[in-house]
Amino acid sequence: MVGFLQQIVEGLGAGAIYASLALALVLIYRFTGIVNFAQGEMAMFATYIAWQFTAAGVPFWLALVLTLALSFVGGMLIERVVIRPVEGAPELTVVIVTVGLFIFVNAAAGWIWTFLIKDFPNPFPAGAFEAGGLHVGYSTLGILAVVGLVMGLLYLLFQHTRIGLGMRAVAANPESARLVGIRVGWTLALGWGLAATVGAVSGILVAPLLFLEPNMMGGVLIYAFAAATLGGFDSPVGAVAGGLIVGVAETLAGAYVGFVGSDLKVGVPLVIILGVLLLRPQGLFGRAVVERA
Repeated sequence: MVGFLQQIVEGLGAGAIYASLALALVLIYRFTGIVNFAQGEMAMFATYIAWQFTAAGVPFWLALVLTLALSFVGGMLIERVVIRPVEGAPELTVVIVTVGLFIFVNAAAGWIWTFLIKDFPNPFPAGAFEAGGLHVGYSTLGILAVVGLVMGLLYLLFQHTRIGLGMRAVAANPESARLVGIRVGWTLALGWGLAATVGAVSGILVAPLLFLEPNMMGGVLIYAFAAATLGGFDSPVGAVAGGLIVGVAETLAGAYVGFVGSDLKVGVPLVIILGVLLLRPQGLFGRAVVERA
């Protein structure tokens, strides 16, 4: 029983990382209706920026603040320069643009920092908290705390600020929001900046567990898509819940399903995506879209 609970704890730690990137995917989708395939690469690029600050001697937490600020500005610039010109274009066009952005950002990171693996400092102390035979790493606790803090800040932003109210109005009905004086264009840019910031948190959390290199977020993006699909692409709460569920499911499958093991765990999110799309396309927390004939 203790071993089973240990696997769940480890799954929650991994799931929190998936949840943070899934949350960034959901934020962009809610504001613009775009599935951003470059979200993981944007997070990776931000992580390299944080690494560059720390390599220059900047304390980690100051480097984190500077990186999040640059990520926010970078997300807004991407929306204005890359996404705005194809606003209203066919969905396939937008998909191709985000895939192209994926390739460009990945290549740019390799060109600037090379494809050699780098170590990234862990902001959390080594060791683990022990209770009832369970070993809960301080890193796991820190990751869960950070994701919880991000969710709390987003809740306060959307529920208790005028900016958040305007962003919710744009997400619900851009045309009506424009009629009441909300600057929809800049609000969409704010949404991209916010998503880029949340995604940067995901990259910075995952880098100490893996190694920093331009392709490090490829696998994480698959799990994030599974989390967003499971929770619902229009539900931030669903993204977090979906991430935790996917993390636990992956860990348990790897530990207790013989033919899965450590090699086929990446198949777990793919099975989840397929199952959700077949059985409940809107996800656990999403709302089905009803259109009048």
